[in-house]
Amino acid sequence: MVGRPRGVDNAVILRATTQVMGQVGPAGLTLAAVAREVGLAPATLVQRFGSKHGLLLALANQTEKDMSELVGRVRRSHDSALGALAALMVRSLAALSTPESYANHLAFLCMDLGDPQLYERALAIHHTQQRMIEQLLTEAVGAGELRTNSSPTALARTVQAVIAGSGLNWALEREGGLEQRLRQQLDAVLAPHLPPHANPDMEES
Repeated sequence: MVGRPRGVDNAVILRATTQVMGQVGPAGLTLAAVAREVGLAPATLVQRFGSKHGLLLALANQTEKDMSELVGRVRRSHDSALGALAALMVRSLAALSTPESYANHLAFLCMDLGDPQLYERALAIHHTQQRMIEQLLTEAVGAGELRTNSSPTALARTVQAVIAGSGLNWALEREGGLEQRLRQQLDAVLAPHLPPHANPDMEES
C-alpha cells in the first residue's frame, strides 16, 4: 500500500494489538495505544484497518489462521500426539501470562458475544481449535497413546472446556502458573483414557 512505512507489516501490528489488549482491556484499547506500541501514527492504522472495530476483526481473522497453522508446528516438534496437544494448549494461551491479562482478554470475549461480526469470528476460532484438538486426539488413538474406545470428538469438547475452565480458575485462585495448571488438568482428563502403563510425553512445550 502506498505510504506504508517499511518494516512494520500488519502481522506486527496485530501481535501488538494482542499485547495491548492484555494490558489495558476493552476500555483502554485505542488505535493510538496500538500505534504507540509499534511506533506508528494512529492515522496509519486508520488507513489500514479503518477503525478499532476493523482492527479487531482483522485480529480475529489472523487468530483463526494462526490456530490452523499452530497444530502443524507443534506436531512437527513432538514425537507424541499427546505432547503436541499439551503444547497446543499452552501456546494457545501464551498471551495470558498474568491473571490481569487473562481478565482483560476475557472481557474482550464477552464483548465479542454481543457483536455479530466479532461473534461470528470468535465462533470460527472456537471451532478451529476444536478441530485441531480432535485431530491430535484421533492421531493419539491411532498411535496407541489413548485407548481405542476413546471418542476423539467427545474428548475434544472436554479438553476444550478444560482450557477455558483452567484459565478461569487459575485467574481466580492465582496459585502457580497457567502452564502448570493446564498440564495438570489435561493429565487428569486424559488419565482414564490412557492404555495400561502408558507414559505420554506431555511435558515439553
